[in-house]
Amino acid sequence: MAFDGTWKVDRSENYENFMIQMGINIVKRKLATHDNLKITIEQKGDRFHIKESSNFRTLELDFTLGGTFDYSLADGTELSGSWTLEGDTMKGVFFRKDNNKQLTTTRCIQADELVQCYSYEGVEAKRIFKRS
Repeated sequence: MAFDGTWKVDRSENYENFMIQMGINIVKRKLATHDNLKITIEQKGDRFHIKESSNFRTLELDFTLGGTFDYSLADGTELSGSWTLEGDTMKGVFFRKDNNKQLTTTRCIQADELVQCYSYEGVEAKRIFKRS
């Protein structure tokens, strides 16, 4: 599948402002901008295995498209939601457990890069990954 492989963060757009909107403190924001995040994606039909590795943590996650699951961001923010596949785009709709506000994430392949977009309370950001 197109998403399969290991992807290393290359650059970000508006990520600092997104983290501010999320309520992430300055120390964690500064660490996150230098996290050297790697995402490994394995897809088998509608099932995904994701491994996220950074300077600060490693997390492995298994989910089925459309199935609700719990997830914790690197800063400790707890979420619940699900991923779907809309054409060539993965779309994640998650709700924060502390305030029930929605965080939307999409992943798509553009020019051999994995583009991960975030939207929270009107603030949008991107993280662009290259195959490693």
